[in-house]
Amino acid sequence: MSSPRIDAHHHFWDPASGGDYGWLSGPFDPINRRFGPDDLRPALVESHIDGTVLVQTWNDLGETWAFIRTAAATDFVDGVVGWVDLTDPEIGATLAALQAAPEGKWLVGIRHLIQTEADPNWLLRADVKRGLQTIGAAGLAYDLVPNLPQLPSCVQTVAAFPEQRFVLDHIAKPEIRNRGFDEWAVLMRGFRPERGHVWCKLSGMVTEANWQHWTPEDLRPYVLEALDIFGVDRCLFGSDWPVCLVVARYKRVVDALQECLKDLTSEERDQIFGRSAIEAYRLPRYSSATSQELPI
Repeated sequence: MSSPRIDAHHHFWDPASGGDYGWLSGPFDPINRRFGPDDLRPALVESHIDGTVLVQTWNDLGETWAFIRTAAATDFVDGVVGWVDLTDPEIGATLAALQAAPEGKWLVGIRHLIQTEADPNWLLRADVKRGLQTIGAAGLAYDLVPNLPQLPSCVQTVAAFPEQRFVLDHIAKPEIRNRGFDEWAVLMRGFRPERGHVWCKLSGMVTEANWQHWTPEDLRPYVLEALDIFGVDRCLFGSDWPVCLVVARYKRVVDALQECLKDLTSEERDQIFGRSAIEAYRLPRYSSATSQELPI
């Protein structure tokens, strides 16, 4: 049986719902509209993607509830990375309620938009650390979504929680358009000792490149560096749809990563395009096939 192909990072949203979507303006105005399952499905079929991980778009518990219900009602959504307040003393009860719901099995991870926090060391606060510990105890992964200023605190955090599964989103958003490789690479190499419990999404790169003139070769050095730091078994594909649409069609994003990975074996590409997501998030649809092989 062929390995399933998983898109480990995409979003749905409806700006008319009243969410925090003020950033959908200026160059992002073309995607200032509702995006739901029916919008994504044709792109998945075209690129032979079997399943997805739906990721939070703003810091709102109501969205998390809505997303796990969406997952239960959508055949291709295999998991949800939602949001809860890490600083809330009642975070344990919140997670328990989510997981006990009929749709609770689809909650596979938690994320907070740390790049919106004024303090680059927000993750190192005592109340945040208690929240992270609770997430780990609930068996959930935690997604890190930093810009470069938050990256050192992310390295410290994963070192402090060696039993927790972490997923680094968008290869930490290097400034590809400004040839920002060196500064990014030095910071990223801090993850090398922690690669046993940290995964890296090869995602979000096209919007960090030159929107008009990017090519897969612009992305390739960053992809190869991430592979060297984390290993093939800790890297996974994410489209960042529909954000990516301001730069490229879904299929072009998929094809660009495949071009970057052209020197890998077919088994290694299968790992990045599927198995890594299943392992990082313990996706329930595939858990029985992988539970005996998961490292943590």
